[in-house]
Amino acid sequence: MKGHSYSVVSTLNKTVIYLIFIIISFFVFYPLVYVVSASFSPGNSISSLNIVPFGDGITFEHFVYLFTQTQYWLWFKNTLIISLWTALLTVIIASLSAYVFSRFNFVFKKSLLVSLLILQIFPSFVGMIAIYVILLRIGGLDTLWGLVLVYVAGNIPYNTWMVKSYMDTVPKSLDEAARIDGASHFRIYGTIILPVTKPIITFLGITSFTGPWMDFIFPKMVLRSPAKQTLALGLFSFVSDKKNEFTNFAAGSLVITIPFVIFFLLTQKSMMASMGAAAVKE
Repeated sequence: MKGHSYSVVSTLNKTVIYLIFIIISFFVFYPLVYVVSASFSPGNSISSLNIVPFGDGITFEHFVYLFTQTQYWLWFKNTLIISLWTALLTVIIASLSAYVFSRFNFVFKKSLLVSLLILQIFPSFVGMIAIYVILLRIGGLDTLWGLVLVYVAGNIPYNTWMVKSYMDTVPKSLDEAARIDGASHFRIYGTIILPVTKPIITFLGITSFTGPWMDFIFPKMVLRSPAKQTLALGLFSFVSDKKNEFTNFAAGSLVITIPFVIFFLLTQKSMMASMGAAAVKE
């Protein structure tokens, strides 16, 4: 009798847990499915869309409009250039800075580290006026390199701390052995430190790339001309006060995700392998 009661209670608990998971999954996935269905639904306004995904049928007219009657590829190119340069410069500067803080002792080392931490405490939009004035004086407004400069400067403080913390776990005996063999600091950094810290460097590159990809605030402040617009600015023009083209916006948002899906599928094995190898350190 006790065993039967325990079985009933266990089944009831599993049912409640599964029900909770189903409800949570519905609220998480429904907006995503709805955006996908909206990109293939006829019409433009969000008010005309069926609440049931794909309930209005399927059409490809929004993608045709996106690629033939807008500057979508120009927005894509500008965003790709900004994201690639931001990721590249962030990885180089943050990893070099982290190597210096991790491996060398010098005057004001702790003060500089604390300064980096304090800089990261303040939200980026607090300094928007100062950023605008600086870019205005150096000729960086309405330029892609000016926006890259903003992103890289904002990425350095926290990422330097993050990479430094990882580099601190790498045994210094590796550096000493290489230095005995006559290796320079740059050679040690390039041939020893970077391969060992590949997981955190890979993570840093990915986050630095995805950060600017759909950022809206800073491109809106820095970029002015239509030829310099990014994907966020271009897609926002579909759902502004003067337009209500939600389905075109949804189609553009769906296309944006394709490079990330391809990148994840191509790199997930190498990333997992590098993380597993990094766990085996001296």
